[in-house]
Amino acid sequence: MLSLKVSGMTCGGCINAVTRAVQTQDPQAKVQADLASQTVTLETTLSVAQASQLITDAGFPVVQ
Repeated sequence: MLSLKVSGMTCGGCINAVTRAVQTQDPQAKVQADLASQTVTLETTLSVAQASQLITDAGFPVVQ
């Protein structure tokens, strides 16, 4: 399980975009996002680097 700090998420559409971005590479991934804490929790086979890049490419920068 991965937990990433993601900036720029403000609505359900943002959560959907992040979920779609991850599931393009891992269709079985489970994605949970918390808008208040700007945190995304993933159950995925992707590495942290892969997941971070996909989310960043979708327009939501991952914060270290």
